Amino acid sequence: MDVPEFQWNSPPAPHILDYDEVHIWRATLDLTISRVQALEQILAADERTRANKFHFLKDRTHFIVARGVLRAILGRYLPGDPRTLQFCYSQYGKPTLVSESSSDVLFFNVSHSHGIALYAISHTLNIGIDIEYMRMGIECEQIAARFFSPYEVSMLRAVPKHMQHEAFFNCWTRKEAYIKARGLGLSLDLNQFDVSLTPGEPAAILNIREEGQDASCWSLHALSPGSGYKAALAVEGHPSQIKCWQYDKLGWRNAQ
Repeated sequence: MDVPEFQWNSPPAPHILDYDEVHIWRATLDLTISRVQALEQILAADERTRANKFHFLKDRTHFIVARGVLRAILGRYLPGDPRTLQFCYSQYGKPTLVSESSSDVLFFNVSHSHGIALYAISHTLNIGIDIEYMRMGIECEQIAARFFSPYEVSMLRAVPKHMQHEAFFNCWTRKEAYIKARGLGLSLDLNQFDVSLTPGEPAAILNIREEGQDASCWSLHALSPGSGYKAALAVEGHPSQIKCWQYDKLGWRNAQ
């Protein structure tokens, strides 16, 4: 299931997330100073401390917006004030919500690149999402030889030269989405699984060589967040629907 760019819609009201659905939100991180300040007010003290550690203003601003929008989006699905949401983190840094009841349980994941953020939300499905800006001038084959599996490297080299840049970012985002869904960080061996990468072919986890893991238990989905970007969603399971929303609560411009 690939999600084409034209499906990024304004969310309906009331907002309902069925138990086996995944909702994806897209937001721009480049906002006016007043909007950044407004989002900063809903952050927790530890988040403000983290924001202040960024050396560059742009990085600090993007962190504030990304976290503020995350709280605002989660607040659409949960009762109470988004400012009161509490997060805890696994030993590998993956955030989860501290929930007071089973009705408050949400799986979520966040990724941002070059001014665009994506948020994946589900009630029951473990998920990971990744977005990358397809910057030019990178040594695709050299990086692939270091981080991709041997099978993925062979697939990349088989792609026509003019398509290798796109194929590289297909692979990168799909591997990263799966890693984030697993929540194991760099402890997960990148050689232990293969993903599809050839442009025009469906996104898929082709093989998992890790003991106890089965590729058929996972689904992988290519996303189109905007021109010049690649993105992917990994789901432990097979969602009935994937719905894409544009976050525009404050009248923000379309992220394309």
